[in-house]
Amino acid sequence: MRLPELGGRSGVSTATIKYYLREGQLPAGVRIGATQADYDESPLRRLRLVRALLQAGRLPVATAREVPAHVDDESLGLTIRLGAALWALPHGPAPDEDAPETATARTEVAAMLAELGRPTAEELGELAPAHRSPVGSVATLIRLGHPCDGEYLVEQARVMRRVAMRDLGSVEEFPTEGERVEAAVASAVLSEPLPASRRPAQAKEAAQRYRR
Repeated sequence: MRLPELGGRSGVSTATIKYYLREGQLPAGVRIGATQADYDESPLRRLRLVRALLQAGRLPVATAREVPAHVDDESLGLTIRLGAALWALPHGPAPDEDAPETATARTEVAAMLAELGRPTAEELGELAPAHRSPVGSVATLIRLGHPCDGEYLVEQARVMRRVAMRDLGSVEEFPTEGERVEAAVASAVLSEPLPASRRPAQAKEAAQRYRR
């Protein structure tokens, strides 16, 4: 397809597509003239991913640029490639180390990881920032008086493990590794709002429990 068709199908302006091409965020097309190129479906998929990261995921532009770079890194194996793309996504703020609840939260998160047989923050080394967000969230829940011990966290983690298994199972349907990584990243970003379904579930449970 030519550039105008690529813009029409993706909903992205020609000027923005040219910018993405200059920045290396889109696979280059096949030159068919001095000022024209022919594009396959891969730039269309990438444009949709970048738009999802920026608009639906509300990620910073720098992150939306970094994630596709990991997606395209064919020097890495699929596991590392996918992991690098996912680690590049925002993980939330670091916990307040001066708050007394943070030490308790870190202990509870460590207990959860041990119960599930997962590596600790110390074992992960530079990948430890992925643990900062749950520690911060648990510390806040503790500060609010919400019961949030290791047993509760294990139950939550097991639910999310089943979700992850379902996600990656559907990703495996894509033919190339690049498409699988793109799909996994899109799923990770766009599935974040889905826990909002927890609110109506809680409302329904409350109505059943406390109905007079």
